[in-house]
Amino acid sequence: MNLFVDKEWLLKNLHDRVRVVDCSFSLADPTKGRQEYDKNHIPGAIYFDLEKDLSGDVGEHGGRHPLPNFEEFINKLEKAGIDSTTMVIAYDQGEGAFAARFWWLLQYLGHEKVFVLDGGLRGWSEGNYPLTSEVPVLKKATFKPNINHDLLANMEEVKAVSGGQVSNTILVDSREEKRYLGLEEPIDKKAGRIPGAINKPWFEGLNAGYYKTAEVQNQRFSDINPENDVIVYCGSGVTAAPNFLALKAAGFEKVKLYLGSFSDWISYQENKIE
Repeated sequence: MNLFVDKEWLLKNLHDRVRVVDCSFSLADPTKGRQEYDKNHIPGAIYFDLEKDLSGDVGEHGGRHPLPNFEEFINKLEKAGIDSTTMVIAYDQGEGAFAARFWWLLQYLGHEKVFVLDGGLRGWSEGNYPLTSEVPVLKKATFKPNINHDLLANMEEVKAVSGGQVSNTILVDSREEKRYLGLEEPIDKKAGRIPGAINKPWFEGLNAGYYKTAEVQNQRFSDINPENDVIVYCGSGVTAAPNFLALKAAGFEKVKLYLGSFSDWISYQENKIE
């Protein structure tokens, strides 16, 4: 499954009917991504902020990066000249998670012509490709969503899998091993994992911002039957997105994202932690 474009392809197609979206962000400094976009970005790129555009307001449940308000999100897509047929290329600084989050959101809205720039802005810059500080003015489009509910898992579904009421579904924890094991938890109020989950750290699917080949991804997930349903999660539904892409690239068809992830799971006092 082709989910990525390389910088050479994008350079050749910058002036065609392609929309580029800069998703650069820093969890340590939420203003950094926008500041870096204002300094330098790929020509024609529009900026989407993880917390302001790709996430909604944080509440009692839903996790630290819940689903955005889709009316507002779609309005911004339309202002960026994106309709239901536009080819969209998302990138971030090269970490992979923020562009993957945007990619997943468009897929969830039923937009299939969305891809991730492999290597991100880092790879683009290393190729000495053009950068600009100019913010494009684009003609407004009309975006008609067609929600793909099969891509999203909610807490009750995850709870049924974790509790053994649902078979043939694998829970994949995408966080680093020490958080998965509960040895360290720098962000969330509780440490540990959703019972029954296996660990596949998301960053092991990339190499310096570039996604590893489908063959390597298949090796990473070789202990998972491709016939099984797979639900990926992380701390707040952001770094699980690269694992979602990696699984899709490896040929897994039945993959869902638990978008609320561990931060949503622990917001329900009755939920068990392993």
